[in-house]
Amino acid sequence: MSKFIESLKHIKWKHYVNYIGVGLALILFIIFSNTTGIKDSDLYLLEKIAIAITLAVSLSIVVGFLGELSLGHAGFMCIGAYIGGKVASLIETGGEAAGTNHFALILALLVGGVAAAICGFVVGLPALRLKGDYLAIVTLAFGEIVRSIFQNTSKESFGGTLGLSTPRYDKSYLFIYAFVVVLICLAITQNLMRSKHGRAITSIRDNEIAARATGINVTKYKLLAFVISAFFAGIAGALYSHSNFSVQSTQFGYNYSIEILVMVVLGGMGNITGSILAATLITVLNLKLQTVLTGDLAVLKNLIYAIVLIIVVIYNNAPKLKPLRDKYNMKNLLSKIFKHKESDSDSARWDVVPTKISMDEVLSVDLKVVESVKTPDKAPKGDK
Repeated sequence: MSKFIESLKHIKWKHYVNYIGVGLALILFIIFSNTTGIKDSDLYLLEKIAIAITLAVSLSIVVGFLGELSLGHAGFMCIGAYIGGKVASLIETGGEAAGTNHFALILALLVGGVAAAICGFVVGLPALRLKGDYLAIVTLAFGEIVRSIFQNTSKESFGGTLGLSTPRYDKSYLFIYAFVVVLICLAITQNLMRSKHGRAITSIRDNEIAARATGINVTKYKLLAFVISAFFAGIAGALYSHSNFSVQSTQFGYNYSIEILVMVVLGGMGNITGSILAATLITVLNLKLQTVLTGDLAVLKNLIYAIVLIIVVIYNNAPKLKPLRDKYNMKNLLSKIFKHKESDSDSARWDVVPTKISMDEVLSVDLKVVESVKTPDKAPKGDK
């Protein structure tokens, strides 16, 4: 027993915080749903939160870790929503009651994700040769083109301007599938970023020229990040189609891509935990404001939404609030909870050895060659 407890102390719990948090939340929601019961509106909110987290974490791969600005995430979600919704509607034509076919849901998620990933590869191959604003313009154009294509389809294929009718999945089970997708997305994303492939992706973000010079295949890793991001956006779109009775292309416009980007930026670039929290906050804020502010007060929704975002951005970036952020940030709180002694093998690390000055100062010292001054071997005559 003591060995088991000792082994737990050496586990890097910070790598599993996201899994533990999402997993515990899912277990609690399942318990409440089967005992006291959860209102349909709250179940719908849970579905939206899970979809938003999947979108934010997947976009963080491209924006946060790869360092490329993509504004077409809603386009990949649109592809997954239409393709996945169409597959589900074709399967659920009879037999089992609509909205309870587990096989149809899983197949729709996979087909929607694969369809979005293929489009991500086709678009990313030429588009990722661009950088900065040019890449943002191309991905934005891609999202608008996709939306326009589905909007102008026939009524028999994808519904046209009226949208595609999709089976609404049972609310008692859909939020479970949605949070399982979140856990899968977190597992793939976090393990990818901690692997050698993830280090190659972050090196491209830091300095693409240096990454090329070291032999990293920049095009390969850019496409890898783009395809994985598009795949989970497509799955999120398929989940979205099952959380509604219809899918309309107007729901995947430019503003929705910006909203997903705000989740990533607000949570911190390359910070998965921050993306989860920001996605939850923005989704809850949007839905609650839509519910509370009705009638003439609906005009205040965007104003309150903007004020809350500004407050959060100021808190995350204001220099005078840095001591407060350092004291109460999630990393320090978790380190206090899961604090354990350093192992003997790590006791000689340079960052834990006590020194008079910090090692960073030593590494930052500029060494200058000073010419030595020649002194005479003997003093001049007359001097004592």
